[in-house]
Amino acid sequence: MIDLRPVGYVIGLMVMVLGLAMFLPMMVDVAEGRGHWPVFAESGILTVLTGGLVALACRNGVRAGLTIQQTFLLTTGVWVALPIFGALPFVLGATEARFVDAVFEAMSGLTTTGSTVFSGLDTLPKGLLLWRGFTQWLGGIGIIVVAMVFLPELRVGGMQIFRTEAFDTDGKILPRATAIASQISVIYLALTLACVLTYFVLGMNAFDATVHAMTTVATGGFANYDASFGVFSGVTEYAASVFMILAALPFVRYVQLINGNAKPLWRDSQIHVFLLMIAALVLVTVIALTTNLPHSWEQAFREALFNITSIISGTGYSSVNYMNWGGFLICVFFFVGLIGGCAGSTACSVKIFRYQLLIASIKSQLRRIRSPNGVFVPRYQGKKIDDDVLNSVMTFFVFFVGTLGVVAVLLGLTGLDFTTSVSGAATAIANVGPGLGDIIGPSGNFAPLNDTAKWILIAAMLIGRLELMTVYVIFTVAFWRA
Repeated sequence: MIDLRPVGYVIGLMVMVLGLAMFLPMMVDVAEGRGHWPVFAESGILTVLTGGLVALACRNGVRAGLTIQQTFLLTTGVWVALPIFGALPFVLGATEARFVDAVFEAMSGLTTTGSTVFSGLDTLPKGLLLWRGFTQWLGGIGIIVVAMVFLPELRVGGMQIFRTEAFDTDGKILPRATAIASQISVIYLALTLACVLTYFVLGMNAFDATVHAMTTVATGGFANYDASFGVFSGVTEYAASVFMILAALPFVRYVQLINGNAKPLWRDSQIHVFLLMIAALVLVTVIALTTNLPHSWEQAFREALFNITSIISGTGYSSVNYMNWGGFLICVFFFVGLIGGCAGSTACSVKIFRYQLLIASIKSQLRRIRSPNGVFVPRYQGKKIDDDVLNSVMTFFVFFVGTLGVVAVLLGLTGLDFTTSVSGAATAIANVGPGLGDIIGPSGNFAPLNDTAKWILIAAMLIGRLELMTVYVIFTVAFWRA
């Protein structure tokens, strides 16, 4: 029998932290003077009390470390519990959202997906806009810790290849998380503050600069305006592109950098491929825009760089409605969303390193077919790739494609059209944000979808953010027998 007390204790503490975070937008609403602050006071008190009671009830079961089963349950349980409580300000607040819409928004925020069901963002109380941004900021740092601590230990999706990339804490997961989170938090906060200052210098007001910096560094994409990032233009788009790229790089490289070791940052093949991919996609987009639309080279480059970077990193901002760019570029944007950034970053989707491992394996197999008696070993960054890593990556790809297909079919059964179903499934599982088409495209939102479709997408966002297998393994009989 799995002891759930250590899991409940940590989840209770995390819920308490979320509740305490609600008092920050409360103070913003007090300063704004619109009388919206009681929403966050009530939500915060309820959340802190609930989390505290759960933590106290489970405290007697706390141990120095967690078993593998407890770690799986903790990783999934946190991302189930937090959106439920994170939804309270949306239910009680100015949006007066129904429960499904509130959970959708909170899940989208904490998984840094960026899809939204709300319109009229320009008129919402500042506290509520700050809360949307803050959920993404918290989700961003949370997913970095999960990617660097838990997934390598759980051997999910090939992430075990990065087990030696972080810190040696004798295999104890909770001390490991504490050690990593402390340094990551400093870097994450510093990057956010740099982004705030940059946006402010470039013309954003202090509030917009703060919220957009949080959602940029989290690669989340929640904006304060219905037009997303389209209300800003020019050099601000270049600045946002730079910070989205920085947030999509492995944070462990920043840790190594501040500890005096810069070589891993410059030698990481993930980073090389990621930057080359952006450059190639931007070049293709610029050529297409200048050929088919009345775009100057500067405008084409700026819009291509911003929107390509936004989609490939999973941020989900849009500065223009790229649905008007023609069928070719629409297809490009669909597949770009399935690439993702680097492992150990706030970026989402498949991740660059998995494509690298897949290509290495394919090359090795082709050489074996051509020379059956030869010995060909797939390598990643000059090191042999273990069979368990390759098997994990292949399993991830199979489940990713399979999940995308199943979710798309389920969405279609709710009455959605083909484009909305397929792009909605892809954007939820890849945690990108906007889909394609007139309904959920860059100029729309997810509000018109029926409730069943929204619940399906909520589940898809959770599954995709936690790398699929982390969630799926819990539903196996063997997991509960172990």
